Amino acid sequence: MSTIKAIIIDDENLARELIKAYLAKHTEIEVVTECPDGFQGLKAVQEHQPDLIFLDVQMPKITGFEMLELLDEPPAVIFSTAFDQYAIKAFELNATDYLLKPYSESRFDEAVQKAKAKIDQRENVSKEIKSLTETRRDQQEQLDRIVVKTGNKIQILPIEQIHHFEAQDDYVAIHSEAGKFLKLMRMKHLEDGLPDGEFVRIHRSHMVNVKMIEKLELYEKDSYLLTLKSGAQLPVSRSGHGKLKEVLKY
Repeated sequence: MSTIKAIIIDDENLARELIKAYLAKHTEIEVVTECPDGFQGLKAVQEHQPDLIFLDVQMPKITGFEMLELLDEPPAVIFSTAFDQYAIKAFELNATDYLLKPYSESRFDEAVQKAKAKIDQRENVSKEIKSLTETRRDQQEQLDRIVVKTGNKIQILPIEQIHHFEAQDDYVAIHSEAGKFLKLMRMKHLEDGLPDGEFVRIHRSHMVNVKMIEKLELYEKDSYLLTLKSGAQLPVSRSGHGKLKEVLKY
């Protein structure tokens, strides 16, 4: 087997040192760099194009999952996590290995062997990682922010600064105070994850921040047009109008 390039991404120095110690006997794996957060991790993955990353899930700034969502072609991943058993089902369903902290060296070796087999067989891990992030989105609690990337710049958008969302094929256009961004995600995920009463699905292609509404006008029979404070004008479907009436109580 040829050398496997690896990156360790974990905000805890002791955790990174433990992984390096456990890797000592896996001489075919070369740690090309290590990173203390997802921002540096994303840059390192793009620069080094590793075959494997050891990724902590819960990190400051951006989480491991948020970092993965920003990668077009994620490499093989061994996660480390303190998630409960319910959340771990997401890992198991998508055949991605994980290490539940604290973990033993034998459990670490097992995860490494599984990752090496995937890399050696040249399996397409990108598809399963994307499936995993989708599953995690469906299980997560309410969204309070969305992480996006433009070029090499990462931005964290608090949901209260978002004007509206617009479905565009497999992507969602996010219209916010910071500008417009595209993110690979589903409108259904947003509808389920955003706080009740704060965002309303007014149309199959549009969801709006209630606080950003300027006015609602009858456009033609049974058809309405919504104007936002940003000046954007959006169509309102019949069902969307019903949802607006319920939320705005008019």
